[in-house]
Amino acid sequence: MGIEIWDNLVVSILILFGILETIAGNLKRSHRSWSDWIQEVGSFFALASLIKPAIVLTIVVLGNALFPAYMNVLTDMNWGFVLLGYLLVDDCLQYWYHRSAHEYNFLWKLHRAHHQAEEMGFFVSYRNAALYYIMMPNLWWGGLVTFMGGGLAVVVGLVLKQIVIIGSHSTLPWDKPLYRIRFLQPLMYVLERIIITPAFHHAHHGKSKLDGISDPNGNFGNMFSIWDQLFGTAVYTQRFPSDYGLPNDPKEHWTASYFYPAVQAKDKHSELSRGYVKTRTATNEPIWVELKKDEPYLWCQCGLSKNQPYCDGSHHGTKHTPVRFVAQRDGKAKLCNCKISKTSPFCDNSHESL
Repeated sequence: MGIEIWDNLVVSILILFGILETIAGNLKRSHRSWSDWIQEVGSFFALASLIKPAIVLTIVVLGNALFPAYMNVLTDMNWGFVLLGYLLVDDCLQYWYHRSAHEYNFLWKLHRAHHQAEEMGFFVSYRNAALYYIMMPNLWWGGLVTFMGGGLAVVVGLVLKQIVIIGSHSTLPWDKPLYRIRFLQPLMYVLERIIITPAFHHAHHGKSKLDGISDPNGNFGNMFSIWDQLFGTAVYTQRFPSDYGLPNDPKEHWTASYFYPAVQAKDKHSELSRGYVKTRTATNEPIWVELKKDEPYLWCQCGLSKNQPYCDGSHHGTKHTPVRFVAQRDGKAKLCNCKISKTSPFCDNSHESL
C-alpha cells in the first residue's frame, strides 16, 4: 500500500531540510529545550510508525468486512485524476479541521502545542497532541483512498504535500528573497495564491496580530491557499513575524501537551489543567484608556481577556478574534467592554441597553 515508501520519502525530506538548516546555522542558533525536541521529534515518529499505520489498517479491516465491493475500485481510474481528487479533498478537510482547532476549545487544547513553538523549524510541522492526529479527518481519507486502490496517488500526494508543509514551517524562508526581485513579484503573487509559502504560514505562527504581520486566526491552509481565499481567512503581507509562540504561555511539560486529556498539566493556570475554565471578564461599563498617536493596540473581542480591554490571547479556542487598531491621536479614549458596540473598539453606549 506504499506506507513504507511514504515514510522513507518523508524522512528523506526531513533530513534534507535538517541539512539545509544546519548549513545555514539555524539549528545551532536554536533555543529549543529538550522538552521541545522530545515533543517535535517524538510526535513525528509516533505519527509515522504508530498512528498513521493504525488508521490505514483500521480502514482496510473495516472496509473488507463491511464494504468489500469497494476495495480497489480506483485501480482502473486515471492516476492523475485520482491524485488531484485525493489532494483537493485531503487539503480541504485539513483546512476545516485546522480552522476548527482554533475555534473550538477542546480541539484547541489538542493543537495549542503547535503554537507554543517560539521558533519555526521543520519538525514544528508535527508538534500536536496524539489525539489531534488520531481524529484528523484527512488521515482517515488517505486510508480510505488507499483501501479503494489509490495507494500510489496517496504516496505521491503526501510527499508533495509534505514538501510544501515542511518548507512552510522551516527556518529557511525560500520565498523571502524572491519577493524582492521585481520581475518575479507577479509570479510570487500568483504562487502564494495557490500554495502555502513560508511568509503565508509564518504569519499564522506569529504571537500576536499586534505587529501588523501575524494572524494566528487566519492562514489555516496546509498545501493550498485557495481555501483561505474562498472562506475569507487569507492574509498576505509577504513579511515575517519577529515573535512566535503564545502570549502568557505557562509552558506545560511535554507529556501534558502530547497526551492531553489522558495527562493534564499541574499548573492551575494552564488550559490543560484539570477543571480549567476561562472566565468572562467583560463588563457593562466602558474602560477609559490613555492612547498614543500612531501606536497599535489589540482590543479584546471575546470578553475573556485578563487584561481588559486589551487582548491577552484568551480568544484562542473560540470563534472570536481581537481587533487591531492604531490610535489617531494622543489622549484618553472610551473603549467598549460590553463587546456589543457597533463602533468597536470604541464605546457607543450600547451597554446602556443591557
